[in-house]
Amino acid sequence: QVQLVESGGGTVQAGGSLRLSCTVSGIIFSFNAMGWYRQAPGKQRELVARITRGGDTNYADSEEGRFTISRDTAKNTVYLQMNSLKPEDTAVYYCNGNRPPIDYWGKGTLVTVSS
Repeated sequence: QVQLVESGGGTVQAGGSLRLSCTVSGIIFSFNAMGWYRQAPGKQRELVARITRGGDTNYADSEEGRFTISRDTAKNTVYLQMNSLKPEDTAVYYCNGNRPPIDYWGKGTLVTVSS
């Protein structure tokens, strides 16, 4: 079956960087888009960044210029490079793959940014 597995989370100080990875397995089709979402305690899950099959990207306004989403098709892996991290970036980050009408989700990786 299709699996999305995140890695790369951890604890960093404000201003630091992390690189998240999402590896997809068990897939014989291509997603229309893949993305990163995050959910902080007491808040709704929100979009951080996404990349389409054609390579187009978009970001949440708060992340533009600090985060970069990319992919390595040969490795079935999507990355999220996060720079200049802020305490408000603290959340569980989830990898998403969309192929209408289905969304696939990873189990998440925790990012904690200390002040």
